[in-house]
Amino acid sequence: MIFQFYVPVYPLNQFIEHFFYYEGVSPAHNKERFFPDGNTEIIIDLSENTQYIYDNESLREIQACRHAWVSGVRTRSITIPPGRGSKMLVVAFKKGKAYPFYPMPMSEIADQVVSADLIFRRNLVNLREQLLASASAEEMFLLLEKFLLRQSDGALASEIRTRCIEYALLHIVNQPSVLSFQHLCDQIGYSQKHLINLFKQQVGVSPKQYLKIMRFQKAVVEIENSEIIHWSNFAQENGYYDQPHFINEFRSFSGFTPGEYIHRKTDTLNYVPVG
Repeated sequence: MIFQFYVPVYPLNQFIEHFFYYEGVSPAHNKERFFPDGNTEIIIDLSENTQYIYDNESLREIQACRHAWVSGVRTRSITIPPGRGSKMLVVAFKKGKAYPFYPMPMSEIADQVVSADLIFRRNLVNLREQLLASASAEEMFLLLEKFLLRQSDGALASEIRTRCIEYALLHIVNQPSVLSFQHLCDQIGYSQKHLINLFKQQVGVSPKQYLKIMRFQKAVVEIENSEIIHWSNFAQENGYYDQPHFINEFRSFSGFTPGEYIHRKTDTLNYVPVG
């Protein structure tokens, strides 16, 4: 099994968390539920296998993915293969920072997995051909850097106007259980309508929806780090009005109640075997 990570050079490292490559994964399960995590990714499969997205309830195939695809920010879980037999190269963007590389508002791919060639056209096809001819993961990382710098077309140097979204993201990610949306608008100096429109263009969903995702993610991490949980206290400490509100929102994002999640979860955060 191979896992290799790479942080790209400046200015890409201001927008991209890392690249990672993996192959030789052999999990015991065949399908897994992947929770909303607020992230956006480009996935390039260097095998010729077809990957599928499955219906969360029936587990039947509902979408086929081949060669390369993009995953927008999600507000609900999806069920996917665990990576067996794949050779994957993944671009993991920093939260809310993928927009300079895409030719459309990020809201157009929210809650979607889209074939990458529909977005990046022949450029992505050419990149994958170069990646397949590469001798090492290191060489692939450098090719990916060059591709993304070309794809941004100079947009990385002209993002001062978006500092307000960066500020909003920072506060949402760091304080999801206590943040007031109106207070955030007052601090930035924009109306709610203007901030919502800007946020949806660059991140994919509204600030309130993203706040819910981050609050859910905080709860997932807290569950992972807690030995004994008193659910009513837990709900209030994580920003929920009461325990029923917490349970309903947790089920909405994950498909499980918190108790069901505890019985099903593994050591891999945000991924739960389902088949």
